[in-house]
Amino acid sequence: MSKIKFLKPGEDTYTEDRSDVDQISGTSFVYNPHRSLGLEKQRQRLPVFSARSHILHLVETKQTTIIVGETGSGKSTQIPQYLYETGWCADGMVCVCEPRRVACTTLAARVAEEASVMLGKEVGYAVRFDDRTTPGLTQIKFVTEGLLVREMMADPLLRQYCAIMVDEAHERTLYTDTLLGLLKKVLRRRKDLRLLVCSATIDALHLFNFFNSNRTSDPSKDTAAIISIEGRNYPVEMFYLEEPAADYIKSSAETVLKIHKGEGPGDILVFLTGAEEVEACVSLIKEHAASLSRDQGSLLVVGMHGSLTSSEQLRAFQSPPTGVRKVVVATNIAETSVTIPGIVYVVDSGFVKIRWYSAESHNETLMVVPTSQASAIQRSGRAGRVRAGKIFRLYPEEQYDKLSEVTPPEMVRTSLSSAVLCLMALGIENMLRFDFPSPPPARHLTAALDELFSLGALTEEGHLSHPLGERMAEFPLSPHLAKMLLVSGEFGCSEEVVSIVAMLQVQNVFTRPRGQDGQARRAHRKFEVKEGDLLTLLNVYSAYIKHGTSRRWCSQYFLGHRSLARAAEIRTRMEKLLTKFEIPMRSSKDGMDAVCRCITAGLFPNAAYLHPEGHYTTVRGRHTLHIHPSSVLYTQQQPQWVLYHEVLHTSRVLMRDLTVIDPGWLLELAPHFYEKSTLLQIR
Repeated sequence: MSKIKFLKPGEDTYTEDRSDVDQISGTSFVYNPHRSLGLEKQRQRLPVFSARSHILHLVETKQTTIIVGETGSGKSTQIPQYLYETGWCADGMVCVCEPRRVACTTLAARVAEEASVMLGKEVGYAVRFDDRTTPGLTQIKFVTEGLLVREMMADPLLRQYCAIMVDEAHERTLYTDTLLGLLKKVLRRRKDLRLLVCSATIDALHLFNFFNSNRTSDPSKDTAAIISIEGRNYPVEMFYLEEPAADYIKSSAETVLKIHKGEGPGDILVFLTGAEEVEACVSLIKEHAASLSRDQGSLLVVGMHGSLTSSEQLRAFQSPPTGVRKVVVATNIAETSVTIPGIVYVVDSGFVKIRWYSAESHNETLMVVPTSQASAIQRSGRAGRVRAGKIFRLYPEEQYDKLSEVTPPEMVRTSLSSAVLCLMALGIENMLRFDFPSPPPARHLTAALDELFSLGALTEEGHLSHPLGERMAEFPLSPHLAKMLLVSGEFGCSEEVVSIVAMLQVQNVFTRPRGQDGQARRAHRKFEVKEGDLLTLLNVYSAYIKHGTSRRWCSQYFLGHRSLARAAEIRTRMEKLLTKFEIPMRSSKDGMDAVCRCITAGLFPNAAYLHPEGHYTTVRGRHTLHIHPSSVLYTQQQPQWVLYHEVLHTSRVLMRDLTVIDPGWLLELAPHFYEKSTLLQIR
C-alpha cells in the first residue's frame, strides 16, 4: 500500500504512524446514542423538539414557513409528526418532498417506526416506480420532487394535501426550483394550504422574499416567516493531503484502512462521485480487509447510491455486529439528504459528478468536477454527529480555498426538456414569464422547446401535442426514452424496447472483480452484438429472465444480480403504464432492425458519424466525440453511424450506450430535424 500523508490545517508535516494525534476515546459503536431510551424520549432529545411550539405557531399563522436547520436536527422526521399530532391531517395528508429516492424510503421507514404503524399504511412513500401508500389511510406521505410535480397534472391544486414540506431545498435541483415556482402559484389559489421549506444551508431571505405576498410596510401582514433550528455538532478535526491524490478511489480505500488500524471506534463514510466508483471502492476495501488479522478487527463495507434497491440502501443504516466497524461508500446522496448514524470519520474525495448542458450542442454531459466549499462543509458535518470526529480530505488545504463557494443550481446547468414538458402539461406555456426562484438562461428554454418540438411533443403553435406529448409528460423518464416507449407499439417491438429502457435505469450490470478481469471480459462477450450497447443490454436481460433470475447464473457470467432485479421491477411498472395508454405489447418479428429503428425514433437528436480522422462528430454542432471504453463497440471495427444515450466528460468527451444505425433512418424518422443534403454530404 502506498504511503499517504495527511496534514492538519496549518501544519507542515504529518506522519503516517499518527503518533502526534490523540486517539479518539469513547465507548464501543452504537447505532443510536439514545437507543436505550423509549422512542418518545429519543424524539425529545432532537434539536428540533425545542422549536416545536414555535414551528406550529408559524404554520398556524403564516402560509409559508422557512426552516433553516442542519441535517440531523430531526426536522425531516419530526415536523410531519408534529403536524399530524396537532390535527392538521384532518383536512388532508402531510406531504414531505425529498430530492432523492433513498431519503424518501429511509425517512418514511423511520417515521413509521416512531409512530408505531406499518410502513405503507398511515405513513408511506411514493417514488419513481414504487408506491407504498394506502388511499384513504395514509396521513404522512414522503415523495420525490419529480413525482409531486407529476401529481399536479392530475390535481393542479394538490387538494389531497393540507401541508407540503419541501426538504433539502438548498440542493437546488431542477425539480426543486420548478416545484417552488408551482407551489407559489398554488398558494395564491389555496389559502388553506401550508408550505414549509426546510434546508441546511440556504439563502433564507431570498426565499422569504420569493414567497411573501405582503407588499406593505406592515410586517404583521407577512405571509411568510423564517425560523432557525440550532444543530448539535461535535468538533471535527480536518486533515489534508500534502499532494493531490493521483487516484482518489485507491486513496479512499487506503485511507479507510489507515483509519481502521490507527483510530478508535466509530464508523467511516467515504464520498465518491458515482455508482461505478462506489462499487470499485467497495471491492477494493473488501480485498484489503480480507488480509486484516483477527486482533485488528473486521470491516462491514456497504455501498450507497441511487441505483440500489430500497432494501439495499437500508443496509447503510443498519447496526454492524459487535466488534465490527461499518464503512459506507456513498455518492453525494449521503451529503445532506440522509443522516447515517454512527459516522465518526469521513473520507472526502473532493469530487462530485454533475450534469452540464450546452444549448449550442444540445448535449447534456456528465462531468466529474471538484466539489464546492458548501458541499465540502456539508460532508465534514457528517463526522460530528455522535461524538468528536475527523475528516480526511484527499487534496491539499490550499486547494479548498480555490473551490467555488456553492454548486450552481441545476436550473442553470442542465437540460430543461423534462421540466418544460411537465410545466406545459400543467397548462403553463409561457416559460419566460414563469416565476422560478432562479430564472434559467433563456437559451436553455429555447433549446428545450426546440427539442420537444422535434420529438413531436409540441405542435407548431407551441401547444402540447395530443396524445403523444400529453403521454410523454406522464412518464417519469427523459422525453427521448418516453418517446421510444410510446412509439414501440408502432414498430412492433414494445417487449424489447421496454426491457432496454428498464436496463438504462440501472447501473453496474457488468461486474469485473479484481483479479478476474479477463474471465469477466470473456463472459460478457457472450452477450455482445454488433448493433451496440442497447441491444447487448437486451440480450443480458432476456438471458436473465430465461435462466429464472438466478443469482448463481449472474455470478457465473459476472453480472450484477441486484441491478438486474431492479431492472425487472422497473420494467413491470413501465409495462403497466404502456398498458394504461393501450400500447400493444408485441415482440419483434423482423429481427433487431425494428428495435434499432424504434431507438432512432427517440434518440435521433444524438446522432454521430465517423470522421475521416478517426473520431466521431455530432451531426448538429459538429462536436468531437469518442467511444467510451466500456462500450461493446470500443474493441470492434468502428461503425460509420451511431446514436448515443449519454455523454461523459473526462479528459475526452465520451459517448456511452451506443446503437449502430443506418443514416437513412434519420431522414425517414426525423425529416423535420435533418436535411437530406447535409446527410448526403457527410456520407
